[in-house]
Amino acid sequence: MPQQQAAGRGPDDMDVEAHLSAELTAVVAGARRRALRDGDRQIDTAHLLHTLLESDPEVRAAFGSDPQVARLLGYLVQRSIGYGLRWQGSVEDTGAVPAVTGDGWSPAAAGAMAAAHGRAAVRGDRFADGTDLLAELVAGAGSRAVEVLEHAGVDVPRLLARLDGAAERGVEA
Repeated sequence: MPQQQAAGRGPDDMDVEAHLSAELTAVVAGARRRALRDGDRQIDTAHLLHTLLESDPEVRAAFGSDPQVARLLGYLVQRSIGYGLRWQGSVEDTGAVPAVTGDGWSPAAAGAMAAAHGRAAVRGDRFADGTDLLAELVAGAGSRAVEVLEHAGVDVPRLLARLDGAAERGVEA
């Protein structure tokens, strides 16, 4: 489908899906389905966060506590059944990258995907994984994912420090 092919493009026509692990490719497919089901034109950072939490045990473990993950998932479900309606029809734009108006990826989500690949490359891996993407979503000040995390009571700076510390040590968060 042309729309799905366009969904793999971000700023500057970069293919943000070219360097993903098989697991992260499945996350992207789930986020795309979630965006379509929610009536959103683009995959945003909250779609990615929601699908990551549902599908990746390493991402869930990064939060450190099951009650926190449960609270976060509950908040994301609320978003998908009504809370996120205020976002429908708008482009997620944190101001960090130029806004695009076409179908596919919000600028913030495309930036997080590209940065996740960069994070994996620094580590010497060819493919980004779920914790790479989570770290970049958490680092995206002003993004919908960060807004969701903060509303669910997640200490975002602490989570980012935990993820960055784990990456420096070469271990899972």
